[in-house]
Amino acid sequence: MRTRIVRIGNSQGIRIPKPLLDGGVLIVRPAQARQGWDAAFQAMAEEGADRLLDASDGTHAGDEELTW
Repeated sequence: MRTRIVRIGNSQGIRIPKPLLDGGVLIVRPAQARQGWDAAFQAMAEEGADRLLDASDGTHAGDEELTW
């Protein structure tokens, strides 16, 4: 069975259906990582497509003073 992590108050958790609790054994493990991401990131690095999109002068979006 698959489930998602849900917000419970200020925390996060999973909801466990009663039939699973009655089974006596519960194993929780992460789903498999997305396949092919390592190869895709490597290809991006080889193509130079993994650079930051911020200005080349070292400034970042939002660095300027805001006026109201």
